[in-house]
Amino acid sequence: MASTLSAAPVLSTPAEHTFFEDPTVSSATPAADRPARSDDELHHTYEIARTAAEITQRRWRRVALQFPDAMLGDAGWVVGALERELRALGLDLSSCADEKKEQAGELETDINAKTAPEPSRAEEVGKKEKSIPRIYVLADTSYSACCVDEIAAEHADADAVVHYGRACLSPPSRLPVFHVFTRQELDYDAVVEAFEKEFGDDREQKVVVMADVMFQEHVSPFCDRLKERGWNMAKATEIVRDPSATIPNRRLIDPNTASDCSPEQPPPDDADDKTDLQDYHLFHISSPPMALLLTLSSRLASLRIYPTPASPYTTATTSPPDPSRTPGLLRRRYGLVMRLATASIIGILVNTLSVQNYLSTIDRLRDAIAAAGKKSYTIVVGKLNAAKLANFSEIDGWVVVGCWESGLVEQEDMWKPVITPFELEMALVGDDKRIWDGRWWGGIEGVGGDDKKEGEEEAEEPTIDKSHEEVREEVEGGVSDEESEPPEFDFRTGKLVSNSRPMRMAIRKNPAAANGPTEESSTSSGSASSKQPSAALVQRKAGEIAMVNGVVSPGAQYLISQRTWQGLGSDFNNVDDEEKEYEESTVVEEGRSGVARGYTVGQDDGRT
Repeated sequence: MASTLSAAPVLSTPAEHTFFEDPTVSSATPAADRPARSDDELHHTYEIARTAAEITQRRWRRVALQFPDAMLGDAGWVVGALERELRALGLDLSSCADEKKEQAGELETDINAKTAPEPSRAEEVGKKEKSIPRIYVLADTSYSACCVDEIAAEHADADAVVHYGRACLSPPSRLPVFHVFTRQELDYDAVVEAFEKEFGDDREQKVVVMADVMFQEHVSPFCDRLKERGWNMAKATEIVRDPSATIPNRRLIDPNTASDCSPEQPPPDDADDKTDLQDYHLFHISSPPMALLLTLSSRLASLRIYPTPASPYTTATTSPPDPSRTPGLLRRRYGLVMRLATASIIGILVNTLSVQNYLSTIDRLRDAIAAAGKKSYTIVVGKLNAAKLANFSEIDGWVVVGCWESGLVEQEDMWKPVITPFELEMALVGDDKRIWDGRWWGGIEGVGGDDKKEGEEEAEEPTIDKSHEEVREEVEGGVSDEESEPPEFDFRTGKLVSNSRPMRMAIRKNPAAANGPTEESSTSSGSASSKQPSAALVQRKAGEIAMVNGVVSPGAQYLISQRTWQGLGSDFNNVDDEEKEYEESTVVEEGRSGVARGYTVGQDDGRT
């Protein structure tokens, strides 16, 4: 287990990284290590013909191609191959534009106009060149590579996105998406041998065969081979766009029913996506993401993995994940839940701007955190790293809003815990109601009320109203029911936590108004309160809790009580009489100036 950081990590960049080195670790395979492949192999791997046929059928005029780092080296070849295939198909986008204008009533015809002369051969070739769709390459994703980067595609005003490589298949919110998982080779004999080595001679075991999306086309032929060898209880899976299914984005293939589901379409409404698989073992072809292992650890009897050889189109990993480590990882996740249970300020970390329903998820998280008496701040930082999150030292913990794969954030070098919305729901309930049954989920699907159909309003509204009353409660001397509640302790340190619910602290009643306000005083106080500046930062005398616009602000209180530096001149406030000689500030000196290739210090003409 990684040691817990006692202080925020260093945020500065070493000088040698500024100009000469790039500290960012790239997952792309170096060009020297990529084996040479023929055009026919690349044409087959990237499914050029199928992609061009889809673009032609959908009549997309501007298409964005999204590649992961491991495939970015082939982006130029793919663009050229698609353009040649589109020319061969003869897509006429000018007719598409005319159809749109005609439907909008903007196409006007002059019946008196003379017949235009037939275009020359050069004009026809030029028109055909202009009719080829514009293709853009998205070289860097805004968030996770498994998600569709709609933000970058909208910068190019794209009509659709073609996503290459492995994907989480989370439904996008705006643009249509065409997935090309790429075709990978698989040695069936080696996989069958590994399968029989894992499960022994008992051929009556119930096994579900699943593969990474890049090897999905091999699942059905592989299961056919298993049944030829007597494994009649082995079941194949197919891809469906349903992350909340028992096996995310998968469904068992019924041999008696033909299925026409595709990754581009959601499953039918009558699809049974909640199949009980507790008696089944899972055999996974290729290394799965760790989020999938944690998700399936409580849904199936066991997990077995066949790690495929690393190829130039898959990101190389140091070692395949070990399913036997999942119980320990889940215990560590539960430890993070207990840390968030006593947190007073929770940051909502937006890790996607493309997954459907992410805005409604943010609203539900805000309401749930407010109902628990805690303060929330919504932060968007792009790709996550420890240095970015350490800038917000007042945040006690984070909850990630993203796809079901990117929701699992590695805690290495993280100063504060980062959990999923599912784990946050567990952290916000009381200690007497917090029961962990081993389940885990990393996405936003099925979180925050999907399982509460009946009596949802009756269950939520009283909780919100109660917290609202507690925040605005005025009590003589500041004593309220909050003080009679049982104390909260941090189970990790054993220390008493007195401010885990700062938004429920009672506002002390004004002693002057204890005898009852008069009509004149109430009128004057009302007019005075209306004249208060809207952006004023007020510190409460009783309780020492800062307030902004009349609302308790734990972030402002942290700035007052915990920050050692609060701006220019703050170093010379509250100086003791014995330190009067240090009270006056030093003369402001001129610092560096110039451009990055050479700075000038002060009046010196020399460069550094």
